[in-house]
Amino acid sequence: MLAPATVLLAQAPAIFRADARLVEVYATVRDNHGRYLDGLEKDRFQVLDNGVPQPLVAFESDSKRLSCAILIDTTGSMAAVLPTVKNSVVHLVDELREGDAAAVYSFSTSLNRLQDFTTDKAAAKQAIFRTRAGGSTALFDAISELAHEIAPRNGKKAIIVFTDGADNASLLNARAAIQRAKKAGVPVYAIAEGEALTSKPLLDELKDVAEMTGGQPYRVHKSSEISTIFQEISGDLQHTYMLVYKPPAVTEAKWRTIQLTVNGLKDPKIRAKEGYLPE
Repeated sequence: MLAPATVLLAQAPAIFRADARLVEVYATVRDNHGRYLDGLEKDRFQVLDNGVPQPLVAFESDSKRLSCAILIDTTGSMAAVLPTVKNSVVHLVDELREGDAAAVYSFSTSLNRLQDFTTDKAAAKQAIFRTRAGGSTALFDAISELAHEIAPRNGKKAIIVFTDGADNASLLNARAAIQRAKKAGVPVYAIAEGEALTSKPLLDELKDVAEMTGGQPYRVHKSSEISTIFQEISGDLQHTYMLVYKPPAVTEAKWRTIQLTVNGLKDPKIRAKEGYLPE
C-alpha cells in the first residue's frame, strides 16, 4: 500500500451548495494515466474544511444513481445544429444506467420543463424530440432557475446545458447566475458552440459557470464532435463520488476552502469543488 497522498485542488474558487446543515462535495478520481478510479470506499476519503478534518455523514460512490437535468437551447440561433444536438442527447439518455433519472428542459426567453425526472428513457427521449427552435436567449436565467429547482433532490445530480451562449434576454447577468448556481451546488457541464466560440467574454462566462460549479466546459467546432462530447460527459457522470459533511458553525459568510485527501493512492488526479460560502 502506498503512502497517503494529499491532493490540494486548484486555486480558482468553485462554490457549491451549503446550507445550515450539510455540504455536498462532488468528485472524480483518476490515476496518473487518466483512468477513473472506481469503487473507493468511504474510509479512503478525508475532507478538510479550512484545514480541519470533517467526518462524513453521507457518501455515495460511483455506483450510486444519478439525477441528470438536460437543458437544451432552443433559440432561433440554434436552428441549424438542433437536430444533431437532439440525436446526441438521445444517445446520452440511452447511456444512462438503469435507475438513473433524467429530466429534459429547454429555454429561449424562459425555462420550460419538457419532462420531469424519470427513469423512463422512452419518455425522456420523446420530450427531447419535441423541442423546436425559435425566440431569444435567456441562458443565465435558465441555468439559475434550473439549479435552484433541482438542488433539493436527494443524491448525485448534474446539469448538462448546450448553447451558443448568445444571451440577449436574461434579467440576470452572467455573474449573478453563476453565483446562484454555485450556491445551489449542482455541477454544470456547459457545451458551447456557434457565437460562443467567437466571443471571448461568452466563452469565459460559460467556462465560469462550468468550472465554478464543479462541472466541465466544452467547445463544439463541428457537429460531428457533439456525440463524442456527450459520451465523455456520460462517462464522467457515472464515475462521480458524492461526499457530504456538516460544516462547522461560523459567524461570517467568508470563503471556506476544501481539500480532499485520498489514502493509498500515488499521485491521484481529483476534480472537485474547492470551497463554499456559508449561508
